[in-house]
Amino acid sequence: MVGALAIMGSLAVILALGLLVFLNQDKFGAVPSGARLERVLASPNYRDGKFQNLIPTAVSGGNGNAGFFYGLKTIIFPRPRQTPSAPLPSVKNTDLKNLPDGSLVWFGHSAFLIKLKGKTFLFDPTLSQSASPVSFTTKAFLGTHGYKVEDLPKIDYLFFSHDHWDHLDYPTVMALKNDSTKIICPLGVGAHFDKWGFDEALIFEGDWWDVFEPAEDLKITFVPARHFSGRGLTWNQSLWTGFLLEFDGKKIFYTGDGGYLPQYKEFGQKLGPVDLALVECGQYDPGWKLIHMTPEESVQSALDMLAGAAMPVHSGKFKIARHAWDDPFVRFKAASLKSNLKTVSPMIGEIVKLDELASQKFQDWWVGVD
Repeated sequence: MVGALAIMGSLAVILALGLLVFLNQDKFGAVPSGARLERVLASPNYRDGKFQNLIPTAVSGGNGNAGFFYGLKTIIFPRPRQTPSAPLPSVKNTDLKNLPDGSLVWFGHSAFLIKLKGKTFLFDPTLSQSASPVSFTTKAFLGTHGYKVEDLPKIDYLFFSHDHWDHLDYPTVMALKNDSTKIICPLGVGAHFDKWGFDEALIFEGDWWDVFEPAEDLKITFVPARHFSGRGLTWNQSLWTGFLLEFDGKKIFYTGDGGYLPQYKEFGQKLGPVDLALVECGQYDPGWKLIHMTPEESVQSALDMLAGAAMPVHSGKFKIARHAWDDPFVRFKAASLKSNLKTVSPMIGEIVKLDELASQKFQDWWVGVD
């Protein structure tokens, strides 16, 4: 008996040490320290030792009653069609390095590139085949990995809405590392880039409602979102955010990740109308219904922001929730039609013409893919 206990104790120590070694890898980043920590502690959104949402928000379940066992159920009892059975259609020959001004290109999930007036803006680029600290989980759908970092033009501004693995992708980030691209991220996220050797002068961290005006006629506003953060065992030591990009006479709003906020109506009055709203629409589930929007809520958020057109993101590349892979697109389109909201629904790699949002036609490319 004593021998068995000794063996079990030794195994526990080995596992604990292994976990520590695993979590100490560079890709997990770092928690804020020094001047970055001082800015975090000074934020009105950081209370009781962590960042807080504008309104009470349980990560698991609508009332915090889901937790571990609900997550276990989603693994043991998956639902049908969570992953497409065939490669998703895409446009594979778009020359990203010679995009015309006024273009937007989506890469699946929440990654998209905008070119305006010769400047390039890249948001939440996860261009790896996995959105996870280990390569064999959260794999990209077939057909969604046609564009890689080497296909991109020189990026002027690189945006990150928060530090989750499906938005802050370590291999993509390191491949994009250079001496001139400005990093736009919420408070606390800069600590990751410090650890990864980025030039501190290129990192701009913002709190909600901070405004960054790095060039003539360019205005970037950090807009509150309803979510959480963390790449390892420590949560909510960095902020999560949406963005409003104002440049070249256009207003483009990106919700970032998060549940529906009643305050979007107020935000719309303050910031809108916007030309295009890229709204989180995917990875929703009753088990975490306050931190991701249903498609109907996504449409409502765009309406609240007084959007001329709306594009669903956070879907079409990774299986994170239990809904069918195409459910976000089907329901978003239906809710948009009911609300008379223009839907922008490009395939991966298809060019969206920002000057022709009202007239450009898009096919329902998800139809017919099982």
